[in-house]
Order: sequence, then structure tokens, then C-alpha cells
Amino acid sequence: MTHPARDLLTTTAAELAPDPQSNPLVPRIADGTAPRPALAALALEQTRVIPADRRAFLYLAERSATTAPEAAAFFRTLAEGEALAGERLVAFARACGVDEAREASYEPLPGCQAYPAYVAWLALNASPADVVLALTANFAAWGGYCSTIAEALRTHYGFTDEACGFFDFFAEPSPGLESQATAAVQAGLDGRRLDATSAHRYGRLLQTYEAMFWNALSVTP
Repeated sequence: MTHPARDLLTTTAAELAPDPQSNPLVPRIADGTAPRPALAALALEQTRVIPADRRAFLYLAERSATTAPEAAAFFRTLAEGEALAGERLVAFARACGVDEAREASYEPLPGCQAYPAYVAWLALNASPADVVLALTANFAAWGGYCSTIAEALRTHYGFTDEACGFFDFFAEPSPGLESQATAAVQAGLDGRRLDATSAHRYGRLLQTYEAMFWNALSVTP
């Protein structure tokens, strides 16, 4: 028996799967050749990405609460997840030698901050159901990167479980979130509030900005 929403989520994620060559940094982390300053820069950039995305998801949840409650539930879960991830990020940053003073003085890289800027644009302009579909496709790749990084940090860099908690969090599958995404996409299809062409375009841009993020970090001195 087919399930239109689940099928659309699966095919969109497959179509938007990134080229393995688009991320030069994660393979270097995986084999232990990435320099520690690159890890510190990753931590510093995420200290800005996480709160920005959380606010965008909260805004999406509020904007869709009346017209798309299924999408609103999905975005609220994402916002809660960003808050938890932010708490775990502190241990990773400290393991990289990043203290509060360095966080405050750090100048973020434009290539890294393009992704949260576009998420904010989506929060303001896109149909909630389209955003659910686009984000879910992007998260598939992000989760894989986090799983690889978490293992490498332990194997090659000697990081503790606490220091790896940020990446462990995103690497773990979330059946509840997947169910919410499916419900939101199905409601969008049923109510004719989902435009698969627009969602695909949003997802393509998210993947492009994701690649920009890793490429910007890969040239960290």
C-alpha cells in the first residue's frame, strides 16, 4: 500500500542527496587529518547557527499554528531539539579550546552563515508544508555527517562522550519527528498547500548552502 507523503519524502531526499565531493571537511575529520582549528571553527559557527535556526522554527510554528497544525507540531519539535543541541554544543566547544571570550569575539564566516540566513528566509516566505519537505531532505545528509563526526572525534581526537553529545544528538534517528514530517506533508498534500516543485527548489538551495558551510570551514587555517 502506497503512502503519498512518505513516498514523496523518500524520493525528495534521494533526489537531493548531496554529491560526496561537495563536503571536503567531513572526510578529513573521519580519517583524523582535519586540523583542530577547523573543529574549533565548526563549534564557533554552530554557536550562531543553532539559536538562529531555533528562532526560525519557532516563527514557523507560530505562523502555521492555525492553518497547518501538523506542520506547527513538526517545527515546535525542531525548535525544542535545537535548544537541546545548543546545551550539548557547549561541551564540544570547550573540548576544542573555545571559551566564552572567544565565542564573543569570533567573526563568523559568510559561507557558514548563509544556511541559517536562508532558513530564516523560508520562515518568512515559504509555505510551511514546503519547508517541512525541504528540511527533511536536508536533515538526512546532516544526520549522516554528524554520525561520522561523532565516531571520528572519539577515535582520532580523543573527545569524551560529553564532548561528542552534540553530534550524537543529531546522528540518532527520530521516529517521532519522522512521523510528524509525514503527517505535515500529507496534510499539505490533502489541503493543496504543498507545492513539490517549490519544496524541491528550497531543498536544493538548502543542500547548496550546507555545502558552502563545509567548504568555508575546510579552508580554516
